[in-house]
Amino acid sequence: MHFRIGIDLGGTKTEILALDEKGRELLRERAPTPAKNYGEIVSLIAKLVREAETNLRASAQSVGVGIPGAISPATGLIKNANTTCLIGKRFDHDLEAAVGRPVHLANDANCFALSEATDGAGAGHDVVFGVILGTGTGGGVVVRGHVLGGPNSIAGEWGHNPLPWPLADELPGPACYCGKNGCIETFLSGPGISRDHQLKGHAKFTASELEARAREGDANAEETLKRYEERLAKSLASVINILDPNVIVLGGGVSNLERLYENVPKIWGKYVFSDEVDTKLVRAKHGDSSGVRGAAWLRA
Repeated sequence: MHFRIGIDLGGTKTEILALDEKGRELLRERAPTPAKNYGEIVSLIAKLVREAETNLRASAQSVGVGIPGAISPATGLIKNANTTCLIGKRFDHDLEAAVGRPVHLANDANCFALSEATDGAGAGHDVVFGVILGTGTGGGVVVRGHVLGGPNSIAGEWGHNPLPWPLADELPGPACYCGKNGCIETFLSGPGISRDHQLKGHAKFTASELEARAREGDANAEETLKRYEERLAKSLASVINILDPNVIVLGGGVSNLERLYENVPKIWGKYVFSDEVDTKLVRAKHGDSSGVRGAAWLRA
C-alpha cells in the first residue's frame, strides 16, 4: 500500500491523516496537544506515526508536519511559533530522530495553500495564494505545485504588512503582537473584525454573528462588514500587485462569510494596477482539513 502521512500540529489538538496517491483518506486521528512540553510534542507525533503505520500495515512514503511557525534559514531553529515551546528548537532534527526517517516541515498556512493548490479550490492553477482568516491572517504561496518558502521562510506573510491605503481614522492602527501597529492582521482576523465593531460603540459579535445581524437589517453590523470588505479588498489588491496569482483561496472562520466572494472582487479593481482583474477569489474546498492534507502533500 502506498500512502503519505500528514500531521497538523495545532495549539490544542494534533491531527494525523493518511492519504493514498489519489488523495483519498485512509486514516484520521486526533489527540490533545501537550502545548507547553516540547518533549511530549515530539513523542506524541512519533507515537501517532507508529500507530498509523501499524493500523495500515505498511510504512508511509513520506511524513509531513504543518507547524504554527517556521524554520529559520539562519539558525535552523523554529521561529515565529504560536506554540512557544517550539521556538529555538531543532524540531525537524528531533522529529526525524524520533520517527526514524526524514520529515518534511512547513508553516501551517503553507500547508493550507499546498492542499488547495494540489486537489482543492486552486487545483490546475499555476500560482495560488492561500489565506487563512482566523485567529490571525496567515498566508502561503504555491507556484506550479511547490510551496514558495523564500530565503527568510516568510513568503506569504501578508498579515504583517501595514493596511494599504489607510484612512485617517485607521491610523496608527491597533497594536499587533509582532510589535507594530496597523498590521493587516489586526484588521482582518476574526478578533479584528469583532474589535472593529466594538470600537464603534457596539456590542461584541463574531464575524458570523455580524453577518446574521446584517441580514436581519442591523445597519451597524452592515457597516462593519462593509469596512471589512473594503480592507480585505485593499489588502488582497496589494498582494495581486506583487504576486499576480491566478486564484486566491480563503480559509479560516471568517472565510465562511459568503458575501466576501461576491463583494470583494467588485472592490479590489480600484486598487489593482491593471485595467482588468482576472484573479479569482474562492472558498477552500477542504475547509478545516486543508492544513493536515497539505502536510501530507509536502515533499522535498
